[in-house]
Order: sequence, then C-alpha cells, then structure tokens
Amino acid sequence: MIQLKQSLNYQRKLTFFLKKKSNFRGLFIALSIISLWAISLIFLLLVDIYKLNFWIFCVLIPWQTFLYTGLFITSHDAMHGVVFPKNSKINHLIGRLSLCFYGLLPYDKLLAKHWSHHRNPASQIDPDFHDGKHKNFLAWYFYFMKNYWSWGQIIAITFSYQFVNRILHIPHENLILFWVLPSLLSSLQLFYFGTFIPHSQPIRGYVQPHCAQTIDCPVWLSFLTCYHFGYHKEHHENPHLPWWKLPEIYKRGKLLTVDG
Repeated sequence: MIQLKQSLNYQRKLTFFLKKKSNFRGLFIALSIISLWAISLIFLLLVDIYKLNFWIFCVLIPWQTFLYTGLFITSHDAMHGVVFPKNSKINHLIGRLSLCFYGLLPYDKLLAKHWSHHRNPASQIDPDFHDGKHKNFLAWYFYFMKNYWSWGQIIAITFSYQFVNRILHIPHENLILFWVLPSLLSSLQLFYFGTFIPHSQPIRGYVQPHCAQTIDCPVWLSFLTCYHFGYHKEHHENPHLPWWKLPEIYKRGKLLTVDG
C-alpha cells in the first residue's frame, strides 16, 4: 500500500502536457490493446486448427504473443500512472486487469518491485537484476521469473486451464498454441528487450544513475519488438511518459547526438 501511495503521489506530478493531451488517448490505447487481445484469443481458441496450414500458425502465434506483450506493457504504464492520469483508480484498475489477463499476476506486488527497480537499477536490491552468478540470458531469465511467480499463481493458472478445457470444451491444442505458448514467448520477449539487453553491463561500465541502455533501432522495429520498451534509457529518464511517446524522446536524443 505504501508503494501504491507513492505511485499515486508521483502521478499527481505528471506534466501539464501529459495531463491535458494524453489523458484519454492513453486510456483508449490501453482498452484497445485489451479488447484486441480478448477478441483475438476467443477467436483462436474456437478456431478449428486442423483447417489451418503451417504458415498461418507462423503468423497467428507471433501475433498473439505480441498482444500478450501489449497487456504487460499496459500494466507497466499503469504502474507509472500514465494510462489514465486523470483518475488514479481507473488507471490502476486497468493495470490490475491487464496483469490478471496476462497471467494472474498480483498488481500491487509488481508495482512495489517495479518502483524498487527504478530507484535501484542494476544493484543488489534491484528485483529485476541478476544475483551476480546468473548473468547469461537463460540463467538470468529463470532467476528473474522465480522472483515474480508463486505456487499460488501456478495452481490458479492450472485450475483455469482445466476449467476452460473440461467445462468450456476448448481443445488442448488450441489452449497450448494460442494461450500457453504466446504467454511464455511474451515473457521471453519482455525480458530480452526490457531487462537483459537494457540492463546488462556495458563494456565501459554503467552510466549512473539509471544504468540503462537503449536498443538503437528504427521506431517501427522498436514497436514490433516490444512496444518501444527497448528505448529503455529514455524510459528511465522520463518515467512519466507512456510507451507510445518514447520514440519522440529517442528521436530528439538522436538529433542532439548528431548536432553535437
């Protein structure tokens, strides 16, 4: 609750521009992502997969993975109070729904850990950072996931899976291909572009205080890879901005670099 109050206090300090120009746009984008994910998932769970060819699967699975990633990015923006700055209750409600749909994750717990990450990036008390031993991608990933998952969540997801399969009669094949697999792939996507690359130690060492690097790539590719989460230095320097405004800061930084 203390962390939630800190987030609410932070939210009141958002810039005038964000409050006046981005209120309803952020809410519209968040609701659009959630709605698109839900509609897509329902359709894919009901489709007869035996009528689909291999290449269609090569499109549908990455598509659903991308939407799952969008759910988490939406909850992440809610933690920063930028989904709907005008109303904190609605803002955090959207965040809770997004995390629930993503994987029955506890919003308040992740909210506290995320703000701890921003205050102490790449340190021993950063909940997203490795422990000094698990530095390679897979070791860090499993160490990272261990900090965010609990047996209660695993049991709840297992129960949900069995309910949808046995009571709603959704085939195992559909559930695995379009529910289980995309959510797992999404976690890898988020970790790689949002934690592993941005917060791995550079050859010349970290740049304080944010200890974050940006993945230098075109805006269209940044969006496809992880909703601009790869513009991580810009995010840490401007935590009051939603994901869809990070390209503006990234472009501005590139121009300053060229001019300099």
